[in-house]
Parts: sequence; structure tokens; C-alpha cells
Amino acid sequence: MQKELRLSGSGGQGVITAAIIFAEAATACGMNVAQSQSYGPEARGGASRSEVIVSDGAIYHPHVEHPDIVLAMTQAAADKYAGDLDPEMGILIVDSELVPRVPQAAHVVSVPITTLAIEKVGKSLFANIVALGAITRVSGTVPLDAVKKAVTHRVPPHTVDANMQALMVGYEAAKMSSETN
Repeated sequence: MQKELRLSGSGGQGVITAAIIFAEAATACGMNVAQSQSYGPEARGGASRSEVIVSDGAIYHPHVEHPDIVLAMTQAAADKYAGDLDPEMGILIVDSELVPRVPQAAHVVSVPITTLAIEKVGKSLFANIVALGAITRVSGTVPLDAVKKAVTHRVPPHTVDANMQALMVGYEAAKMSSETN
């Protein structure tokens, strides 16, 4: 089994942190992992992308070329990366409020990620962890408990409860979204 994920958005949305947490959770489960990232020179607002390959075997090429899953937190990210998905099996996860024109994909999971972070957790700052919950549900690659443990280790201690809430909000929202698609 090998899964390739590309998390994309703009700087400040936390897609790199979400990818690192997912990679750490997979590593803790004994999987082989390659994680990379790229971002524009702007601290906030520039393009941001992070990739994760998770495998139970050797990873011979550490760069994602045809992801199984793409997370797009902005319209620009969706437009740029959705075309790389497998046309028959690829899954596109979009922030439905920030990606009004959803590109074609074999499977689309549309979740109001940022809105849920604000309404359910209190700040847009938690959107990346809401997205991580959705990715965890949709990918089926890493157990939720492993992701919870990785979140606990990665976030500031005073934010653990809010981040756990954000993770579960995204996890449940992805279930509801995939049932309606």
C-alpha cells in the first residue's frame, strides 16, 4: 500500500503543519514516510504546498507526481493541483467556502473547513486541523488515534483541547460530505 497526498493552500493556512502531523502519525504506526514542502517567499498569502507519501514498503521516489488525495484550501490551489489527481480514483478535498469553482475530479469531498474552524472551534487558526481530520477520514491510511497523538505532540500544550475539537469536527464533516457525494 502506498498513498500520496498533496496539501495546498496559501501561506498562513497551516497546510505544512497538517502534513507534518500526518507524517508523524504514520511514522509512529511503523509506516515509511516521505514529507516535503514548498512555499512562496511571502510569510502569509503566498502559495503553500506540502506533500506526504505513506507506504508499507520502500519509497523510491520522494516526490508526489500523481497524488491519490489533494487538499485545496484556496481556489488557486484547486486550479493548480486537481489536474494531477488520478482521473478514476483521485480524491479532491476542498474548502467549500474558499473554492467556489470545484475542478473535475473522480471524487470530491467538499467541506466548509475554515467556516467550521471559526464556528465550532472559535478561530480560523484551527482550519488546518479541521482539514487534517477530513484527510484522516478520507484517506483511511493512518488511524485516528495515531493522528490525535501526533497533534498532541506537535501543538502548544494550551491549545491541545481546541485542536482535538478541530480534528474531530473535520473528521465528522468529511463523513457527512462523502455520504452526500
